[in-house]
Amino acid sequence: MAPAEDDISIDEKRVYAGSAGRTDAYVATGAGVVRVSLSADKVGAFDMVARDPARDVAVLSRGDGAPDLVAAATPDGLAVAAVGDDPEFALVDDCPAVAVGATGARDGSLLVAREDGAVGRVELQGGEEGGPSAAPSTTRLGSVAEPRAVDGALVAGAEGVYRAGEDGLTDVGLDDARDAAGSGTPLAATGAGLYWLGNGWMTAREGAADAVAADGDGHTMAVVDGDLLVHSGAGEWEDETWAVADLPVDETVVALGYGPGVSVVVTGVGTLCVDAGDGWRHQVVGVREVAGVALADVEEDE
Repeated sequence: MAPAEDDISIDEKRVYAGSAGRTDAYVATGAGVVRVSLSADKVGAFDMVARDPARDVAVLSRGDGAPDLVAAATPDGLAVAAVGDDPEFALVDDCPAVAVGATGARDGSLLVAREDGAVGRVELQGGEEGGPSAAPSTTRLGSVAEPRAVDGALVAGAEGVYRAGEDGLTDVGLDDARDAAGSGTPLAATGAGLYWLGNGWMTAREGAADAVAADGDGHTMAVVDGDLLVHSGAGEWEDETWAVADLPVDETVVALGYGPGVSVVVTGVGTLCVDAGDGWRHQVVGVREVAGVALADVEEDE
C-alpha cells in the first residue's frame, strides 16, 4: 500500500519518528491486519502485514526486554507476531477466536474469547529472536454467550459484562454488552447506553453504545448513537462530561484506540483518524470490515 499522500513516504519513517517517536496502529479487518505508522498526528506508511481475516487485535507489552507482541483473533486461531519493522504472524493455537486483549497482569498474558464462547488466559513464552513460543500456556476460565470484545480483565457479551479472575469468570451485570474498557474505571458500551462501574453500574450516556476505549490515564472515547464522544471530566462520568468530537470525515466509527499521546479511531470504510492534541488528521487506508485497532510504541534502531 502507498504512504499517506500529504504526509511522508515510507523512506522517511525513521526521520519523523526521531523527534516525536513512532507508534504503529494495527487494524484488524476482514482482509487481514493493516499496520499504519504514526508520529504524533502525522500518518506515515501503511501496509498489510497479515493477509488472513482478523476479528480483533491487541498489543501485549512485555517488560523483560523482549519485543512487545501483537496478537490477532482469527477464524483459524490466535496469531501472534513481534512488534517491529517486519512482523511475521504465526498461529499459536488452532481454536477460532473472536476477541483478544492484554490482561495487564504481571504475567504478561492475553485474555482470549473463542468462537464457541470459551474464554481463557493465554501466556506466551519467549521464542526465537524475542518472538512468541509456539506452545503457549492456556488456562480456561469459563464461557460467555456470544462474546464480542475483551479489554483488560473484562469480557463483553450478549448477556452482559464478565470479569476474569484467577479462578474464573464473574458476571458483573448489564445486558447486550458490545464493548468494554478495563483500564482505569471500568466502562461498558451496551445497546441501552454507556455505563461506568462505581457502586454498581451507573449511566454515563443513554443511547445505543457500540464502542468504548480508555487509556487508564484519564482519556476515554465512546461511540453512542453513532457519535464519537470524548470524555472531558476527570473523575466524573455524567452526561455533561462528554463532548461530540468534530471528525474530519462523516463516516461511522467502529474501532477506538490509544497510544502514547495519541487517540486513534477507524471508520467502517477504512479511514484512520488520529489526534495528538491539536485536532484530528485522517488518512484513507482503503480496507473494509474493520473490526478493531491496537497501538504499539515502537523503539527505533539506532
